[in-house]
Amino acid sequence: MSTRLGFLTAGITMAAWAPLVPYAKDRLHLEAAQLGVLLLCLGIGPILAMPVTGVLTSRFGCRPVILASGGLVCAVLPFLAVAPTPLLLGVALFLFGATIGTLDVAINVQAAQVEKESGHALMSGFHGMFSVDGIAGAGGSWPSPAWAAPCCWWRPVRAGASPPTDTRQPHQQ
Repeated sequence: MSTRLGFLTAGITMAAWAPLVPYAKDRLHLEAAQLGVLLLCLGIGPILAMPVTGVLTSRFGCRPVILASGGLVCAVLPFLAVAPTPLLLGVALFLFGATIGTLDVAINVQAAQVEKESGHALMSGFHGMFSVDGIAGAGGSWPSPAWAAPCCWWRPVRAGASPPTDTRQPHQQ
């Protein structure tokens, strides 16, 4: 069960970030190239973290690595919705990618051990859990920009300014 919870965490958190991409682009007024560079940070994090994860799981075991990386990925996720500058979003994306990469390697090592000890083929079920949870995470996070938006404008509101409004015109056909 704990191995499935690791896959649950990875699936839901990755899927929760995906709907925030256009929100982050609009909120920070990013061009497509700027967004591309920021998304590269998401990929660099796991590239650097994944090789280290094997060493960590060998030294400390899977459980502490899964718990630490799972907790960290959940802690970093809200910053993806509220990072006030492109630089801070890049740092948050790097950390998010590194923690997801660490969690991914550690849960796969754990899953391989569980499968070996059980004598049954379980890996496809674990990865299926990741996919199902990815769908659940994407569906459950669709209102996230609305929930995160107050965090972005609470200071101007407190100072007496109005919260931002959506001034975009509906698409005319």
